[in-house]
Amino acid sequence: MRPEDVALLRVPGSVTLRGDLLLTDVARPDLESDSYRGGLVRVPTDGSEPQPWTRGERDTAPRISPDGRWVAFLRDRQLYVIATDGGEARRVTDLPGGAGTPVWAPDSRRVAFAARVPEEGRYGIDGAPAAEAEAPRRITDLRYRLDGVGFLRDRVQQLFVVDVLAEEEPHRLTDGDVDLDDPTWTPDGQHVLAVGARQDAGPQNLHDDVYAVPAAGGQLVVAVRGEGMITSIAAAEGRIYLLGSEFTGLAARPLPDGVWVAPFDPAGSPQPPRLLTDPRTVDCEGGTGNLVVTADGVLALVRNRGAVELRLVPVDADRAPLDDLPVIAGGQVVVKTFAEDAGRIAVVVSTPESAGEVVLVGTDVKTDFGADLRAAGIRPLREIHGTAPDGYPVHGWVVLPEGDGPHPVLLNVHGGPFMYYGWGLFDEAQVYASAGYAVVLPNPRGSAGYGFDHGVAIVNALGTVDADDVLALLDAALELPECDAERVGVMGGSYGGFMTSWLAAHHGHRFKAAWSERAVNAWDSFVGSSDIGWWFGQVYCGSDPDVQRAVSPLTYADKIRIPFAVVHSEQDWRCPIEQAQRMFVALKSNGTEAELLLFPGEGHELTRSGRPVHRRQRFDAVLDWWQRHLGESIGTGTR
Repeated sequence: MRPEDVALLRVPGSVTLRGDLLLTDVARPDLESDSYRGGLVRVPTDGSEPQPWTRGERDTAPRISPDGRWVAFLRDRQLYVIATDGGEARRVTDLPGGAGTPVWAPDSRRVAFAARVPEEGRYGIDGAPAAEAEAPRRITDLRYRLDGVGFLRDRVQQLFVVDVLAEEEPHRLTDGDVDLDDPTWTPDGQHVLAVGARQDAGPQNLHDDVYAVPAAGGQLVVAVRGEGMITSIAAAEGRIYLLGSEFTGLAARPLPDGVWVAPFDPAGSPQPPRLLTDPRTVDCEGGTGNLVVTADGVLALVRNRGAVELRLVPVDADRAPLDDLPVIAGGQVVVKTFAEDAGRIAVVVSTPESAGEVVLVGTDVKTDFGADLRAAGIRPLREIHGTAPDGYPVHGWVVLPEGDGPHPVLLNVHGGPFMYYGWGLFDEAQVYASAGYAVVLPNPRGSAGYGFDHGVAIVNALGTVDADDVLALLDAALELPECDAERVGVMGGSYGGFMTSWLAAHHGHRFKAAWSERAVNAWDSFVGSSDIGWWFGQVYCGSDPDVQRAVSPLTYADKIRIPFAVVHSEQDWRCPIEQAQRMFVALKSNGTEAELLLFPGEGHELTRSGRPVHRRQRFDAVLDWWQRHLGESIGTGTR
């Protein structure tokens, strides 16, 4: 896979199933238009070739009505509906902030969705001035902005309902200051449920609640008081299921999401939820739509040592461990999303060779969206294991180039830190391996998917066992004859950028150069400048300024002597640009060979969802950097 092959990526975003109609939305980066294009695709359940189902330039989030007669979807961020037996798509909304993912009511007439409603005089609405001429924002809440979204309090996300068959204007259900997300209907169609931040615990709280509002209009009430953060909800008769974590105060440690259940009585007081899964062994993948109630139990995505599996949680479970949850879809894949209808299940899976394929579980139906990328060249994942100095087992992968080598090596550390490398296709590793580099992908302590203790091991211990684990897996890779121990570079983004900076300062003799991207370099300024800094820094390193400095790579910038690339996006609100600027200035002041590469207009998610041209330009810059500092691979036909 070469940098320009980013245009060959075909990524299904969601899947919906009703009867024999199976639809997905497939996006592709378009380098010519510098945008993402794609429409809805029908996947025949008889195994024949998928066919385009809509002709929009960017159609997403398809949802089939319960009676199977209609499909609601988003086109250019507005809600459309189309009959399943053919015809033209009809536009339903014309909202200034666009509409969110549609959710059908049980009556197959009404659709609920969330949408941001801008304040009067902002965001160019109704003759509002240009952004730089708007009135000042008055902010009183610490949850006031979000990377990739923007400011929140001057465009609160509200709930809407629209009767799409009556061709009426959407009806706005809420009008308060609670930012609401993930709308879900109760089975009787009388209420819309949604997730929102807790409102009665002061401005410094991280807890979410489940809210309910009558679909015909009425008061918004708390239906379930969450035990921590909530990432997804689903409803059954008299019950609400949710994915969420459990903690007190701001102690949102890297805790796994579990499956919870609570009774729902719209006329009664909210009841506390009960945990169905074991928090020490079950680590659910949070996200909208990642929880579905079926006749057999609750379906949820579960992380497990680099795989993400679809598992069944019994409704009567009581902190059930991982081994007690049946696997519905799994293996050496990452299940990204799923849909269920009358016992049949469709999933979107990422494999080592594909960014996403639609699979009808239990059948031979499977798409081949990754064919073009495979033809361009995909290198296999090789699972490897190492042992840290304290005897702890370390797990990860290496992607090797063609040829015997020995090849220069890139140690690539993931972000998070409560995230993971897995069995799904990783475009970055493919590009680097195709250029002749052996790519090492570790899941050190602090990563997700390895149980509770693994995830929390680096709380108040950054740069200790996680650094040990990363280097232990590197050592395991360097034992392979294909890897050149004399030509090793280190790179990573976000927490991976932190670890890159940390290793360059404390173990710089092991590397020829470093590429540190969108990094946390200084916890003291991160706390006040990041969208999540006000709590995230306290979780991982506490509030003591001396401790924060002690675990900040910037403190040790004078120890970095290897060539160092500081890479950042100008609109990054997760790890703000000052994190890069401070490190770059320190390195240059110390006489270190350093470069600063800034991407205009991009946020924290540049490498995953940034402008396609920027993604390609970044790949070109990465390969140029390693060509200069590690040289070309030996024994391959790569450039």
